[in-house]
Amino acid sequence: MARPSQAVSAVVTGLWTYPVKSCAGVVLAEAELTWAGLAHDRTFMVTGPDGVFRSQRRDPRLAGITPRISADGTQLSLQAPGAGVLDVEVDLTTGGRPVELFGDPYRGIDQGETVARWLTGVLGQPSRLVRVPPDHDRVAAGWTPGPSGYADGNAVHLISQASLAGLNGRIDGPAVPMSRFRPNIVIDGWDDPHREDQARRVTIGDSELGFAEVAIRCAVTLVDQGDGTRAGPEPIRTLASYRRAAAGGVAFGSKFSVLRLGKLAVGDGLTVTEWGPPEPGP
Repeated sequence: MARPSQAVSAVVTGLWTYPVKSCAGVVLAEAELTWAGLAHDRTFMVTGPDGVFRSQRRDPRLAGITPRISADGTQLSLQAPGAGVLDVEVDLTTGGRPVELFGDPYRGIDQGETVARWLTGVLGQPSRLVRVPPDHDRVAAGWTPGPSGYADGNAVHLISQASLAGLNGRIDGPAVPMSRFRPNIVIDGWDDPHREDQARRVTIGDSELGFAEVAIRCAVTLVDQGDGTRAGPEPIRTLASYRRAAAGGVAFGSKFSVLRLGKLAVGDGLTVTEWGPPEPGP
């Protein structure tokens, strides 16, 4: 349903990347957009000894680990309260080992014993760190399929400020911050909540994104991203009252695949060049 004459502009007000899946986010002023999303986003993943990924769903203390990654991706640092800072020289060449994400098999380059011991101490259970290998060929499904690293699904997660304002207007209690939803791109300028659900193609600067699916929310949204503790039952309780998805769960925000590379920056304009109907359910 192409309606370029009715394209609606918004403005990027926030950029976030998450170099280590389920660990703390990094606020950016600008970012390179790769085929797998913002540069270095979900490039690393914490697993158990069996290779199964760890998530804030069961390990909320992951939120207390703050990563930093060099521009070229060769140097990673991890910091956590009481554990200090650990610098990791990223291994990009060692043969991969089996890992598992939502029951699907992939491979990851294990980053060694030193970081494994550090993570084990922070999380209180045996843990290892793996990196996406160069030959990682995962393609996430959806309206617009596309490459993805270790993200839950498609590469780019976008939420509007209007959607958050609409949610907080319904919550009977303290407002929920945007950080609970762990977006990559936050935009402002729309009056109506959830317009991102209908945006099928968007441009930001010289980059372009294609809609993949609405984001189905999980227990990670119940975790205080500042201290890594459970702080539920919001926002899931309120979302369940008006954002139930036809396929199950509750929807908030939308996920996109990358159609054209570019550089993003806070303050960039976003233009919707193609609209579609809202997903069934919400």
